[in-house]
Amino acid sequence: MRLMPKLVCCVLNLALTMLWIPAARAELVIEITQGRASAIPIAIVPFQWHPKSQEIEDVAAIIRANLKRSGHFNTLLPTEMLSFPKTEKDIYFRDWRLLKQDYLVLGDVNYESETGEYVAHFELYDVYQKKKIMSYKAQGDKRELRGVAHHISDRIYERLTGIPGAFSTKIAYVSTTKERKRFRLEVADADGYNAKTILESNDSVISPSWSPDGKQLAYVSFENDRSQIFIHNLATGKRQMIAGFKGINSAPRFSPNGRYLAATLSKDGNAEIYVLDLGTGSWRRMTRHYGIDTEASWSPDSKKILFTSSRSGKPQIYQVELATGDVERLTFEGNYNARAQMTHDGKYLILVHQAERGGDFYIASLDLRRGSTQILTSDTALDESPCISPNGSMILYAANYRGRTILAAVSVDGQVRHLLPAKFGEVREPSWGPILH
Repeated sequence: MRLMPKLVCCVLNLALTMLWIPAARAELVIEITQGRASAIPIAIVPFQWHPKSQEIEDVAAIIRANLKRSGHFNTLLPTEMLSFPKTEKDIYFRDWRLLKQDYLVLGDVNYESETGEYVAHFELYDVYQKKKIMSYKAQGDKRELRGVAHHISDRIYERLTGIPGAFSTKIAYVSTTKERKRFRLEVADADGYNAKTILESNDSVISPSWSPDGKQLAYVSFENDRSQIFIHNLATGKRQMIAGFKGINSAPRFSPNGRYLAATLSKDGNAEIYVLDLGTGSWRRMTRHYGIDTEASWSPDSKKILFTSSRSGKPQIYQVELATGDVERLTFEGNYNARAQMTHDGKYLILVHQAERGGDFYIASLDLRRGSTQILTSDTALDESPCISPNGSMILYAANYRGRTILAAVSVDGQVRHLLPAKFGEVREPSWGPILH
């Protein structure tokens, strides 16, 4: 798709079935359970198609669903609209004010028979100021129309919130049968569509992690009756085994600057945090303690590693300085704190939390300055594996819901929630890919 304006290990021959097959349906079905009371009212008028016979995607509906799902917008359905203006001269702003809409989007899609591509154009209007505030075009072929709609959604979202949109991003997750006898590592659009299987196996697959350029996934596979860490090239389908030491090889995580990969290894006897220099292929041990250190993640500047450790007797979050090796404990409240990620501004930790008195596990936010913890989820149980969206607005996680393991999402302030159950089987181990420009 093109936008206007411009926006060392051997390769294994897999005995597993490795696929990169597009799916025509959504593997995940989004169910919005809670939104913001202060959501911005916006109307996206059905797009005009030229010629009408080429209409193959409801671009406006995709944009409408994206903005609604973000929680920042309350979108008007076409059945509630008084008219369907095609151009600016057709707009009666008084009608849209009567419908209490703050913003209005008009658009069209033109099919260019010579190139076989579709050019989508939209205009964003401020209803109360009665003026156009944005105009944009994007184009792509038949397979890229949903991507075009996602990019338009990103532009509208950023223009009205000041936050980059993440609708064009990808998510990775592991799907499995309820009996856990077959595992698939999947990559899909952020809305659950266009799911592709990149790895299928009878052995467990866990801990997918995106490289910052979105070209690779690191993950753990238990093939050959032991844990091994692989880096998988999404374009070629080839992969490298980067850790197959005796004992534990687990929880890989790329650094934001793309230079390193952190992981948990027990090759020297105890489960510790190690860092792989991706340029030289050398491993460096970062922690030294008789407790179990695992689940590494990175600070936004790639200078610190967060990890879960049992060194205090119960799982708590610590951080280690990459330059000095100095270790600091970060969590003190609660019976259990694990799987932490730092928000992009470095102010909060998002983690799995259990209260001092025990009970369920929830996704929580820890204010690093004040030391206070806020529970973000309550409508699911056994919450695990939180990952933050690349624009810092949402958290994707796995949870138990009505006897199934599903994916769910909550905003970083806890105000917006939605569920993403799979149509078939169960899903877990989510990882949110980067924003690519």
